[in-house]
Order: sequence, then C-alpha cells, then structure tokens
Amino acid sequence: MARKLSTLVVFGAILFALIQHVSMAQQTHVVGDTLAWTVPNGGAASYSTWAVGKTFVVGDILVFNFRSGSHSVAEVSKGAFDSCNTSSPISISTNGPTNITLSSVGSHYYLCTFPSHCTLGQKLAINVSGSASPAPQPAPATPPTATPVMAPAPSVSVAPATAPSLTSVAQTYIVGDNLGWSVPTSGPNSYQRWANNKSFKVGDTLVFNFVNGTHNVAMVSQASYDSCNTTSPINTISNGPARIRLTNSGEHYYMCTFPRHCSLGQKLAINVTGSDVTAPTPSTAATPSSPTVPSSDSPVNSPPAPSASAPSLVLATLPLTFLSFALVRLLN
Repeated sequence: MARKLSTLVVFGAILFALIQHVSMAQQTHVVGDTLAWTVPNGGAASYSTWAVGKTFVVGDILVFNFRSGSHSVAEVSKGAFDSCNTSSPISISTNGPTNITLSSVGSHYYLCTFPSHCTLGQKLAINVSGSASPAPQPAPATPPTATPVMAPAPSVSVAPATAPSLTSVAQTYIVGDNLGWSVPTSGPNSYQRWANNKSFKVGDTLVFNFVNGTHNVAMVSQASYDSCNTTSPINTISNGPARIRLTNSGEHYYMCTFPRHCSLGQKLAINVTGSDVTAPTPSTAATPSSPTVPSSDSPVNSPPAPSASAPSLVLATLPLTFLSFALVRLLN
C-alpha cells in the first residue's frame, strides 16, 4: 500500500509538470484576424489595436494572410519601421500566407514593402516575452484632432417615431464593418445592404473608419445625396476614424466628397427613430467631448476584432494520455 502511495505521489508531480507545460503551449496568432494582412482602412492603429492585450511568447507563430503578388511581409529594424524604409529588411517573404515563428524576446517590427502600403498603415510592432506573462504592446497611434464645421441640419419630413424604451442601450455601429468607409468593390449598394435590418436609434453612434487623406465623411441633404452633389455639405469630417452620435430622429444622409467616390457607392442613408435630444455633434476619435453634447454621451471604443489565436495542444497533451494508461495499469 505504501509503495502504491509513493508511486501516486511521483505520478502526481509528473502530471502537474505536464499540465504546466500544456498551459504554456505554443500559440498561433492570425495577424489582424478577419482583416488579414492588407492596407487597413483604419490606418496604422488597426494592427496596433489588434496587438493590444495579446501575449506573444517565444515559440508562438504569426500568420500573415495575404495574396501573393499583392503584398509582402518584411521584418525590419525600429528605425525602418518608424520611417517606412523598405530598402534593407532583416527578412522578407512575398508568398502568402506567411508563417513566422517568434524565436527571440524583445520588440519585433513588420511591414509591407509595396509602395505606400506601410505609410497607409500596413505595419505591425509587437513585444515578445520569454514566458506566458503578458508583455506590453505598443499603443495605437492617435489620429490628429480635428474640429468639424457645423451647419444647421436640414428639415426632413418623416413619420412620427416611437420613443425608445427607457431600457434601450445605445449601440455603436462600425459603418461597413470590416469594409470600413471606402469606395466599395461590391457595388454601389454595399452600404445600404449593410444598413438593412439594423435599427438606428437616437443616442447610437456611427464610426466611419478611413485613412486620413484618402476619404472623408459629409452629412448632406437628401437632394445632395441623390445627386452626389458635394458642394454644400451640412458638415464634413476629414480625419478618421470619425464618430457621429445620432441625436435627432429622421433620415440621415452621409457620403464621401472625394471625386467620384459617392457615384461609385461611398454613400449611406439611414433612418433614426426616437426622441430628439440636440443637434448632431460628430467628432473624431481623439476629439474631446464638446460642451454641447449631453453628459450622458460618452465615447464608446470599438471592440477589437476577436482573436483567431489557438493553442497547439495536440502534441503537448500526448504525454498525458500515455501517463493515464500507465497509472491505470499500475493501480490494477
């Protein structure tokens, strides 16, 4: 009996050590998750936001999903990363998808070497630790502050709307979801399809994700929306991401005023229900709260995309299986 007891203690210690090993099993991180490795509509903040809160450990694998011939992935120095210098990469892969195993601790920097891709945000910086304790990731870049010029909202005739229930919770909508705010490749009705079956209420927030200098978002009248007339917008925001809180009911019309963008489908019309509070107050993500916005209007940060990381546990758990069989035979 004493021999069996001592044997159990030994097996318990081995089992505990193996469980610890399994808990530190290799992780596979799909860079950007569903965004993949591309020029992001949200700028460089897209990939730094993805990395925040993740733990990268020596032995983990980064998967860069891209189509060969459209992008590349290069590991570079910090100086090259900051300046988007693609002339002397540490290593480079032009075939997608690319798997990179993290073999050393410290900061690692990656970018796409295609012209302008890095400057438009296709770059990633991570910190790798030697254990499973979280390592601080570089903070997302903060877009410059902009103060949009406001003008009176147009008078729109709409049917009376029912006031929302007191239990209603304000929603934050990322316009276009992963498409962002861009010229859609799937046709001029892309954004209307996105809006279908959604219930927009007073108090909700629209987030337009775009790269500064490539797009903007303007609130316009119905006539300007229908004809893509960009000469007299109600207000225009040029810095992305732009956040617009819906503060009055009725029809709302938005479009990009860059040449031909509206006619190619970069426009959105929605119907908002509920009781009016104040005139709409759009802002960029970095703009402080305006005193004209009610105190209940607190910015809602868009949640990061769900991680596609998955532990490689198949090989790590094999010793546990064999130990279990051995223990059963010993006790019998």
